[in-house]
Amino acid sequence: METIRTEGAPLPKGHYEQGILAGGFLFVAGQLPIDPHTGELVPGRMEEQALQAFRNLEAVVKAAGGSKEDVVKVTVYIPDIAQWGTVNRIYAEFFGTHKPARSVVPTRELHYGALLEVEAIAWLGES
Repeated sequence: METIRTEGAPLPKGHYEQGILAGGFLFVAGQLPIDPHTGELVPGRMEEQALQAFRNLEAVVKAAGGSKEDVVKVTVYIPDIAQWGTVNRIYAEFFGTHKPARSVVPTRELHYGALLEVEAIAWLGES
């Protein structure tokens, strides 16, 4: 196993790593819409927050030597299921023609009042 850490995504504030590479798979920890340079939650609507969370996810994948096209599964946690359509649109814009498997999970409030959190699994080949 290999630990993946990058300043391109918010550094962990708890007992976890941004990513773990094991057996060719990269497991990306939940990424909130936090600006990695300021450490602050990105203000704004779902559009702004979703884009930041996906950028954070992509930064971890890139730090492991991959790209967003290597992502095979994404889980999106949202406290307001009424935002599903917006999340779907931003997801489609972010990934383009690449369509990773996905789950959208309605949940209670998220840390720092974030509007979503995303985690992912990417396939980076045999390590």
